[in-house]
Amino acid sequence: MARYTDADCRLCRREGAKLFLKGERCLTKKCAMEKRPVNPGVHPVSRKKPSEYQTQLREKQKVKRAYNLLEKQFHGYYVEAERMKGKTGENMLSLLERRLDNVVYRLGLGSSRAASRQIVNHGHICVNGKCVNIPSYQVKVGDVITVKENKQKKGNYSDIRSSRVVVPKWLEFDAEKLTGKVNSLPAREDIDLNIEEHLIIELYSK
Repeated sequence: MARYTDADCRLCRREGAKLFLKGERCLTKKCAMEKRPVNPGVHPVSRKKPSEYQTQLREKQKVKRAYNLLEKQFHGYYVEAERMKGKTGENMLSLLERRLDNVVYRLGLGSSRAASRQIVNHGHICVNGKCVNIPSYQVKVGDVITVKENKQKKGNYSDIRSSRVVVPKWLEFDAEKLTGKVNSLPAREDIDLNIEEHLIIELYSK
């Protein structure tokens, strides 16, 4: 499967926003958006006013790259969200938030979504007692997410036990047991990325 292999910080600069692709580095002065918040390339500054299509495209690319998805995967979430009741944009963001790799990231078990995806792929995560290695797995209300017992001594899990992890209100996390629970579906206000989802819906609905 095709994957982006260039520098992650170029993506943040291209979209003009922090996508938190490098974990804690994004919160320091080493972040590329702090040092050089302009488009990458030979001519980083454009004098042209962006067109409506360009504005919509950039918003889609920003969300797609933040959640580390390919175009086909991302469009699939739009199609599924359109079938659901309610606002399509909010439904789509809820589906993205409920991906297992994103939930692992939100619980603080991975420093970034990319790192969390690797944790899931390597079989470190169990849902309701069963090992799940599919990053796109959709969690449901009441699901219990735990780190597999024989993996808890590996990686940075011991550091997580001694740290205070702040999680969104739709989740709860027991750092000592490395266990999280889905208390409710994520609401629009629970998503901290600066996203204008209506632009994405307008682009796809053309």
